[in-house]
Amino acid sequence: MALKITYLGHSGFLFDDGTHRAVIDPFLTGNDLAVHKPEDIACRTVLFTHGHEDHIGDGFDIARRNNATVIACHEITLTDEAAGIECIGVNPGGKVEQPWGWAAFTQAFHSSSHTGRYMGAACGIVLRMGGVTVYHAGDTGLFSDMKLIGELYQPDVACLPIGDRYTMGPELATKAAEFVGARIAIPMHYKTFPFLRQDADGFNPPGARVVRAGDSFSV
Repeated sequence: MALKITYLGHSGFLFDDGTHRAVIDPFLTGNDLAVHKPEDIACRTVLFTHGHEDHIGDGFDIARRNNATVIACHEITLTDEAAGIECIGVNPGGKVEQPWGWAAFTQAFHSSSHTGRYMGAACGIVLRMGGVTVYHAGDTGLFSDMKLIGELYQPDVACLPIGDRYTMGPELATKAAEFVGARIAIPMHYKTFPFLRQDADGFNPPGARVVRAGDSFSV
């Protein structure tokens, strides 16, 4: 079994096990660094870590176009954008079984709103697909229970925000990668906007292979 991971820019990722596809936080329209268009994305499942516009992005449009299921915090599934879409609402600690595997939602230390409306808890997502476990931390600061996430789920891949200001910067994200212990670390949530840190210098987790933005690879 294998999993192809495609970085879509910002915090967006497409996961493909050869039969099923799932996407997390596909912010493409309005993202000058995105090389994919919403209509390029074919998937069975759309997952959101939280409600901010740069994470909801094109997700509902992609879900509607693909007749895909949305999995997200309960409040996100109640928005007008979710109308007519099959949605599964969750909260931190919840786990959702799917034909391709499962998604478990963890805590994240961040806010969550959409056009000024409260969107429930911000989350991280642990995704199991194609025999591979991926921890997408969402937008978050560093917290010590990342060690517990690593212990419980033993992820192969960790996607960690490094942009600073609204999330961890590279140095704290390096510590987060050490806590999680994944063999592959992907920096995300940087470069997209001028106020985010513009490079990944300082993100150097020991013992992990770092895959930079723009890469598509299989695990």
